[in-house]
Amino acid sequence: MTRPTLMTPVLIAGCVILMLGFAVRASFGVFQIPIAAEFGWARSEFSLAIAIQNLAWGIGQPVFGAVAERFGDRRAIVLGALMYAGGLVLTAFATTPFAMQALEVLVGFGIAGTGFGVILAVVGRAAAPEHRSMTLGIATAAGSAGQVFGAPVAELLMGVVPWQTVFVIFAAVILSSLFALPFLRSPVVATRAELEESLGTVLVRAFKDPTYSLIFVGFFSCGYQLGFITAHFPAFVTEMCGAPDAGGLLAAIGITTSSALGALAIAVIGLANIVGTITAGWLGKRFTKKYLLAGIYTARTVASAAFILMPITPATVLVYSLVMGGLWLATVPLTSGLVAHIYGLRYMATLYGFIFLSHQIGGFMGVWLGGRMYDLTGDYTLVWWIGVGVGAFSAIVHLPIRERPHPATVAA
Repeated sequence: MTRPTLMTPVLIAGCVILMLGFAVRASFGVFQIPIAAEFGWARSEFSLAIAIQNLAWGIGQPVFGAVAERFGDRRAIVLGALMYAGGLVLTAFATTPFAMQALEVLVGFGIAGTGFGVILAVVGRAAAPEHRSMTLGIATAAGSAGQVFGAPVAELLMGVVPWQTVFVIFAAVILSSLFALPFLRSPVVATRAELEESLGTVLVRAFKDPTYSLIFVGFFSCGYQLGFITAHFPAFVTEMCGAPDAGGLLAAIGITTSSALGALAIAVIGLANIVGTITAGWLGKRFTKKYLLAGIYTARTVASAAFILMPITPATVLVYSLVMGGLWLATVPLTSGLVAHIYGLRYMATLYGFIFLSHQIGGFMGVWLGGRMYDLTGDYTLVWWIGVGVGAFSAIVHLPIRERPHPATVAA
């Protein structure tokens, strides 16, 4: 009997789409200062645009999950890519805060259609059970691979062309990801009873289950922390950290300004997260997922508290980026794997989509509150400590989760 392989065409195609989509999405923080400087906007204006993008992404995730399960995964992905690219092109011509904020709704829905909710469900169904946790980790790591080069490429391009042109270039990148679509074919892995159940029946069952509610609430802090850091960390580093030593190692590789260091920090987070998410996927097959999640949130809490209490130097920025990167999206394969394990694979895209909505509500709060508190106080200290608090809360919330298949799923 042939042993199932881990790296399948479905997984590779899914990784390509996630990598390119997240490369663009992870670069938005780099535009924070240039756009505010060109139009004279308050920091909160572009922050609100990114926050709305995060919220639209969250709202769109269960919507695109349902579209994928009703009309097909690939149609949902094409629709998402068109909305993503269209939103980027139109954003390039926005000249008022309201216009940019409104257009980020389109971008957010586009990210939902090409992001984790739809893609993880496809690769999860295509994977052999013994490889599923690892497969979800690899697919999640692909998003981090995009983050490695997304922000630095945006910073590099803005040194050559206006930020508006960079948005148009990124729109072309999103459309190019559709070349991977023919390989993204996945069977619906479900029992006969699961196939006969309606989506509404499964959703009602999940919403009545306290475990689903705990997973939903616990994912909030992940979105808060990731949203805040992605949108504001480059600006935070630019303003709070001194320029790298002219004779040091960073200068030798071309990192001579604090703004370049901020872009590098996002890339380091993405690079470390490749290792972190694959490791989380490997551990998720061998250990209790809820305890792994509680451990990740605890580690984030400790790392963030230690960083803000220490002097902000290029060395501490890079060390924190490395540590936080290892924990960055490590929650995603564990959380999505938890949903699949408890509630089955048939409606995983929609069930995980609603869980991801909590993540994006947190992302909205982290991005918007970061800009708002900066305008009120002149720094990010208070909003940073709020992130430390919600991280500790999530670590506690995951402990009561019942990590076993729902009785109705077992009966099916």
